[in-house]
Amino acid sequence: MRYVRPDTTSIVETEEMPDAKSDAAKSVLNLSRKLSIVSEDTTSLNEGGQEIVEMSDEVLIDSSWVKVAGYYSIWDTHNINPYRVDGRRIRDTLTLRLTEPERQRFSKMPLSKTPITSGFTFRWGRWHFGVDLDLETGDSVRAAFDGVIRISKWDGGGYGNYLLVRHYNGLETLYGHLSKPLVAVGTFVRAGQVIGLGGSTGRSTGSHLHFEVRYEGNPINPTYVYNFPGYELRGDTFTITAALFNYYNQAVRRGHSHRSEPTAARQVATHKIRSGDTLSEIADRYGVRVSTLKRLNPSLRGKLQPGKKLRVK
Repeated sequence: MRYVRPDTTSIVETEEMPDAKSDAAKSVLNLSRKLSIVSEDTTSLNEGGQEIVEMSDEVLIDSSWVKVAGYYSIWDTHNINPYRVDGRRIRDTLTLRLTEPERQRFSKMPLSKTPITSGFTFRWGRWHFGVDLDLETGDSVRAAFDGVIRISKWDGGGYGNYLLVRHYNGLETLYGHLSKPLVAVGTFVRAGQVIGLGGSTGRSTGSHLHFEVRYEGNPINPTYVYNFPGYELRGDTFTITAALFNYYNQAVRRGHSHRSEPTAARQVATHKIRSGDTLSEIADRYGVRVSTLKRLNPSLRGKLQPGKKLRVK
């Protein structure tokens, strides 16, 4: 894995307008703001020796501050898009291999028939980041490529029962509105393996599969990867460029500003408490108020405990 660095003759009326708190709504960044990692001026900080000061950059993800380094390599089983990567800023051209016969890695369409009932477009006041494929409740839904189940979850305000699979080729695929998921998180699946049964759960008014293709959290129009009427891949490779994600600009212009958005990083300084330390001495050392230390460390109670870390900035 590489994650540390239509025949449309059959139409089903569907409506997917996920509420703002649903996984569907939080799965795409508000890219009207730039993602930036901000360095604060620490020249005035009295470090007191490297052995007692630890600096780290953190970003706010789902109400929790997480170290940037750990965040980008995390195996996240809850959030569809934990990467916070703006696809429009990809500088290089990256060619992914979708099939590798020599390594017994193949592809499969997610359904036995793939009539598109709704495409990758702006609709009903928001962007639809996948394609809807007609099916009957209970139809088999199959993994598009070999991979590992990263998320199996219920999203009542959007996707309903859904699965997300991380694949060897760098893509991730999402399967929404399932009546029943059949595989657990962490399960290795082969292309074509049945991973769920189709349905109409979540924000849906008719049985269909909501199918997404993503790269580092950024949705890609699935019709660029698949020839749905022809029931086949468009090619054995797929090229990732910034131009794939230019639709973000249109999404922002057309009212997509309420989505979850990246935040600037904060820089944290911590002091390892030593025997004899007092709050007033630590405050003087770092040029802050005692009240600031108490605010930054809400769990602070009573006597300072040597060896514990105290946030000072």
